[in-house]
Amino acid sequence: MIPFTQLVLASHNAGKLKELQAMLGDAIRVRSVAEFSDHEPEETGLSFVENAILKARHAARVSGLPALADDSGLAVDHLGGAPGIYSARYADGQGDAANNAKLLEALRDVPDAERGAQFVCALALLRHADDPLPILCEGLWHGRILPAARGEHGFGYDPLFWVPERDCSSAELSPAEKNQLSHRARAMAQLKQRLGL
Repeated sequence: MIPFTQLVLASHNAGKLKELQAMLGDAIRVRSVAEFSDHEPEETGLSFVENAILKARHAARVSGLPALADDSGLAVDHLGGAPGIYSARYADGQGDAANNAKLLEALRDVPDAERGAQFVCALALLRHADDPLPILCEGLWHGRILPAARGEHGFGYDPLFWVPERDCSSAELSPAEKNQLSHRARAMAQLKQRLGL
């Protein structure tokens, strides 16, 4: 039995809120932290898990509700896990196209066999702001980095991420397919199992 009927999502992203509500169904009402605060905490953690906990703790504190946060990004094997937690601001906050260009340049002379990568999603659920035992779930989506962008769907590094099980880039998947295979979908499946949903 879930000990709460609503939670706050530590994100101002309306699309992410809608996606999460669909994944959790009607058992839990998902609210945005934007209802309670326009401040976003500084992500000072050195891992996806640390940043997810920071964001969830802030959302729980400002809302008084259980809080869920995710921190996600791309970890490239040849680059020692970079861009990692800095994925969204890899090219100094200049956006997806600049991030992708910088990644392609960093891997310019790297052969296909050494271009392994994974999308990572860490989810943290806190029952209250001082919860000492957050529920942590992690999803990994393994693939490799293409030498050039392919596909029109998705965002971020999707056009460069090769999905071996579908023989295409992430940006060539339909949104429904991506939502079944992605790192976030895998982490959410674990969370739903932990919550008995």
